[in-house]
Amino acid sequence: MQSYTIGQAARLLGVSPDTARRWADAGRVATHRDEGGRRLIDGRDLAAFSVEVAQSGGAGEDDVSYTTARNAFPGIVTAVKLGDVAAQVEIQAGPHRLVSLLTREAVEELGLEVGMQATARVKSTNVHIDRA
Repeated sequence: MQSYTIGQAARLLGVSPDTARRWADAGRVATHRDEGGRRLIDGRDLAAFSVEVAQSGGAGEDDVSYTTARNAFPGIVTAVKLGDVAAQVEIQAGPHRLVSLLTREAVEELGLEVGMQATARVKSTNVHIDRA
């Protein structure tokens, strides 16, 4: 399982490293130390925490505005649902939850699993919104 440093986790959560450190110190997300003494967060723990932060209305005092650079959303994989042919992958990118439908083969080739860092890229020429 992939682990993340406090700085990497902060970037994925869309907060400052100081905020991520405070959350870890407060026990909001579990950490462990590597051989070099760095604090790490297991990917699965970070995935669950990123969903919790997004559902609670954001990161709090250190909220930042989000923009996309060429429609790229770096984040962490929070769910992978495999079907016989198709798959659904969810990525939490800061406060943004992105869901992609793709082939099972693509998911397997990329080795996607919960807790991994991934970037969702969005390309669309038309966006339609219907009101119920």
